Amino acid sequence: MRQKKRFIAGASCPECKEMDVMMLFKEHDVEKVECVECGHVMTQPKEAVQASTRQFEQVIGVFKPE
Repeated sequence: MRQKKRFIAGASCPECKEMDVMMLFKEHDVEKVECVECGHVMTQPKEAVQASTRQFEQVIGVFKPE
């Protein structure tokens, strides 16, 4: 099965400071954001994503890197 990857418009990498290089995807039910320029990766477990979304809200997910 092919993995969906989406770019985050306007996002800057906290490591290399480049803009529009952050890619969001899920791997083993863990949301990950990766910089395609330098390879910096941030992860967030599924429980943290669910806790961030409100009932009846149609949001794909809220990413809060730690």
